[in-house]
Amino acid sequence: MPVLRTLRQLAPGLALVLAIGLGATLLATAAKLERLGFGPLSLAILLGALLGNLFSCLHAPAQQPGLAFAQRRFLRLGVALFGFNLSLQQLLEVGRNGLLADLFMVGSTLGLGYFLGTRWLGLDRESALLTSAGSAICGAAAVVATVPVLRLDTAKAAEQTAAAIATVVLFGTLAMLLYPLLAHWVWQDHPGFGIYVGSTVHEVAQVVAIGHSLGDAVAREAMIVKMLRVLLLVPFLLSLSALLGGKGKNAGRPAIAMPWFALGFIACAGLNSLALLPPSGVELLRRLAALLLTGAMAALGLETTWVRMRRAGPRPLLLGALLFLHLVVLGGLCNWWLAA
Repeated sequence: MPVLRTLRQLAPGLALVLAIGLGATLLATAAKLERLGFGPLSLAILLGALLGNLFSCLHAPAQQPGLAFAQRRFLRLGVALFGFNLSLQQLLEVGRNGLLADLFMVGSTLGLGYFLGTRWLGLDRESALLTSAGSAICGAAAVVATVPVLRLDTAKAAEQTAAAIATVVLFGTLAMLLYPLLAHWVWQDHPGFGIYVGSTVHEVAQVVAIGHSLGDAVAREAMIVKMLRVLLLVPFLLSLSALLGGKGKNAGRPAIAMPWFALGFIACAGLNSLALLPPSGVELLRRLAALLLTGAMAALGLETTWVRMRRAGPRPLLLGALLFLHLVVLGGLCNWWLAA
């Protein structure tokens, strides 16, 4: 039967990425690494990259159908189900300052990243967009969610995604060291530091780590602002899909390649706001989303070889560094002014 034949083809690769995803989740929780800002998504791609570089047998042809399936299908469904982490009630708690800070930082980071990447650093459009999305919105999740909209071929997607996620891991880790120092030495008693953290730090796990080091009030404010920033992934993907629909390599295809997983994200967030599902059901869907996303990240990590990283070169890292400076400095000035 065709279905059974397809399942047999997918099974080796899917079993591998799910095992890595579960291992990353256990490391993040049981080993307390999540408190240090290394969440399951970051750890999944790191573990995948480590194993993929150490064991060439993991790149065997038998693994490829499952890895490709995880990179595409797991990713889309995981992003859609991630909407159950948001509700309208949470977003209303942020207030005007949080919304304005998120809108300004996301818009300015995307615009600056695209300009610097393509005009000054000579990066191709896709690399500049992937690196900018990771810095502007929600780290690794934004990078992998942008890949399907750009319609990259598999080899190029793995290379460019690896470089973009490397900037998220590197500069997000630096943020975890820097922001507590800024809180004590610069921000002190000035209000709004949680909004500053949520609107400028790359990953959700990194926001959690910084927030918990500074107290419950900062942690709660930072997380709500960060989740609102995650929601901005949807209009970004829809806008990007519309802009790229008839250009270059996408010419001749439909004008808007609708990212249905982005609309699914909105639908899940709306359903969560209505509280129609029992809490146990919502928690199960959240765990499923996390598992699917870690599986997708593991698949991307396995394709992240040193050869591909060398091909990407140092320019994406330089762009990530410039955007990190922008987030810290301009983001700090913006939030200081809004909280005044």
